[in-house]
Amino acid sequence: MLKTRLLRTLASALGLLFLPGCAATQDAARLAAAAPVAAPAGPALWKVADEDTTIYLFGTVHVLPKDTQWYDARIARALESSGSIVTELPPAALSDPKMQQVMMSYAMLPADKNLRALLTPEQKATYEAALTKLKVPVEAFDRFDPWFAGMTLSMLPLIQTGWNPESGVEKVLEGKAGTNVERGAVETVEMQMKLFDELPQDAQVAFLMAAAENLDKVVPQLQAMVDAWSVGDADKLAALMNEQLQDDPALADRLLYARNRNWAEWIDQRLDQPGTVFMAVGAGHLAGAESVQAALGKRGIQSVRVQ
Repeated sequence: MLKTRLLRTLASALGLLFLPGCAATQDAARLAAAAPVAAPAGPALWKVADEDTTIYLFGTVHVLPKDTQWYDARIARALESSGSIVTELPPAALSDPKMQQVMMSYAMLPADKNLRALLTPEQKATYEAALTKLKVPVEAFDRFDPWFAGMTLSMLPLIQTGWNPESGVEKVLEGKAGTNVERGAVETVEMQMKLFDELPQDAQVAFLMAAAENLDKVVPQLQAMVDAWSVGDADKLAALMNEQLQDDPALADRLLYARNRNWAEWIDQRLDQPGTVFMAVGAGHLAGAESVQAALGKRGIQSVRVQ
């Protein structure tokens, strides 16, 4: 049970679905294999505004089942009215070869280390059985940190059953926004990689083992999250994603809540400048008691659901 909870916690926080998608992980996976009562039926869209500034908040999903439809008139109007689109990472970061090298530098173990050598005999057997089940060579991730191997291992069932990182929400928004819209970001690749790479080794190994032991649960769990997201059920999404985060408050704060507070500060400061912004971040950041909206509320800033 503890490992299942850890899987949910780190899957939420490490960008497996609702937080920043790691392009390097996706590539490795491919290679290896105050809300209104009557909310609209569609992904939740929120708005923060003052007399001369409007900031739309939209929760994204980085990996979706094939042919998922979600881009509706509300989202289109908000995006078309915006002079800039702000995401967690710069849009070009994940396709920039230099950034790919940066990611891989964080994901790799030291030259004298081997992933399977970090595991107990029992852990090694479980891990190798999971790779074999996925038809991946057992040595495939020997050079990688446990957190990266765990993320990739969790991605594989999705990729193998037709979930497509190329259909992720950010890619669609980027295409719809056009070339005249300014781009911005609230984090860098280095910032995100350090969040994960600096986790204690025992926490990384625990995540890896949770992924190995729960392969069959990945797709149904994430499908339930996508189902809640796609109809704008923020409460259900929060329950699915954040229910177990209290099991490790320090970890949850590091990977999720502290970032929400940082982004609320960014929004607060951005309200001092006129204009309209479309801010697209992982949907997990916009759900639950420690969400970005909750952090804004503590600053006296109201978020309203867009009809």
